[in-house]
Amino acid sequence: MNDEQKPTVLVVDDTPENIDVIVGLLKENYKVKAAPSGEKALAVVSKGLPDLVLLDIMMPEMDGYEVCRRLKAEETTRDIPVIFLTAKAEVADEVKGLDLGAVDYITKPISPPIVLSRVKTHLSLKLAQQALVEKNKTLESTLEELKTAQDQLVQSEKLAALGQLVAGIAHEINTPLGAIKSSIETADSSLKTTLSSLPTLAAKLVGEELTLFCELLLQDSSVPALSFSEKRKVTKELMTQLQEGGVSLGTMEARTLVDLGFQTDVARFLPLLQHPEVETVIKLLILISNLKTGIANIADAGAKAAKIVFALKTFAHFDQGGEKVQTDVQNGLETVLTIYGNQIKQNVKLVEDYGTLPPIQGYPDELTQVWTNLIHNALQAMKNQGELAIKTEQKEGQIRVSIADTGPGIPEEIRDKIFQPFFTTKQAGEGSGLGLDIVKKIIDKHNGTISFESKPGEGTTFTVILPVS
Repeated sequence: MNDEQKPTVLVVDDTPENIDVIVGLLKENYKVKAAPSGEKALAVVSKGLPDLVLLDIMMPEMDGYEVCRRLKAEETTRDIPVIFLTAKAEVADEVKGLDLGAVDYITKPISPPIVLSRVKTHLSLKLAQQALVEKNKTLESTLEELKTAQDQLVQSEKLAALGQLVAGIAHEINTPLGAIKSSIETADSSLKTTLSSLPTLAAKLVGEELTLFCELLLQDSSVPALSFSEKRKVTKELMTQLQEGGVSLGTMEARTLVDLGFQTDVARFLPLLQHPEVETVIKLLILISNLKTGIANIADAGAKAAKIVFALKTFAHFDQGGEKVQTDVQNGLETVLTIYGNQIKQNVKLVEDYGTLPPIQGYPDELTQVWTNLIHNALQAMKNQGELAIKTEQKEGQIRVSIADTGPGIPEEIRDKIFQPFFTTKQAGEGSGLGLDIVKKIIDKHNGTISFESKPGEGTTFTVILPVS
């Protein structure tokens, strides 16, 4: 990344030699600012907020505790992570700093791998928390927009369907938010326990052992992700290798080592497991692995929430410009399936068979309304229980989209009426009878065709054919 994209770290220490060492250590990956006193540190912060502060405790005039207290007292600076640099190692000193709002302690003389690891971890946590705040703002804004537009939206078939899905959409949004909340709690718990244990471990690991420990923690981002079956296989292989090396571990501990990439160089990392304090080492590795997993879960849940928000915005948007644009048919289908995700995943088996489709010239918002009506009708016909099959393919310069359900089928006597306006077999309040009429008009507007096949007791398949150009 370029210098503008690098996070900013403020180093505060009254000893110039200490500042020089830390600045030299961090300057390759971060923008680094320095201050030789507490007062000057606050002055630097007032001119531009850093992303993280490394703060010495023992300074004349204003010590690190007072600097931290002042930072946490201001709304603009309270969320900046503060890591204390100190020669103190008493539990009471650590508790005091954590009570003031610090996130971590690094004891002097500093260990470069530990400094790099702690800075990277806390900057990652801060970025994840910032992303969560932004996602929440977007979600709140989107929901507010939906509420404001509700009176107008219910006038159309497409948005009437959205009204019936409000509870499901809320559930879909709450699911990733719940995962984020749970992951933050797990990460917070793991972090606190880790912080209380690290000083003890650091004192017992010396030289190459400490370097290996830090290297193992830092290398997991370069390890390829494994599927469940792959991870199980690799875990068993690692346990066998360790037994041959005289180390016996349980499945959970071995799986944690796999998550951290231990298996990439067993011989190199093996001394960690042959250390007299191996139980403490394994305990900390599990805690830190949990912390990293929590951060990954937050990122994943945030992406899912963003997908739902994007689908909502796409679904609710209606362009009345009147001009055809390049349109991805499958993106429109995926948008509608995302909106209906909560209903589908309950008791409906979704079968997707997508071919490779070229973009077409069309009206994407109106086509989204077509897929909404057809999928909504299919789910209603099955009473949200059965199989929903979506298939797309390209044949002879045309795109074919079929949507099939396993409902009761369409009775023979009404098949010639289903595209007529205001014809409906639904109960009062469940539909206006305009859905399929609107669908046919939109398909006609695209110079396409819509047809259906239905067998009593087996289900119905609607097929839409659209020209590519």
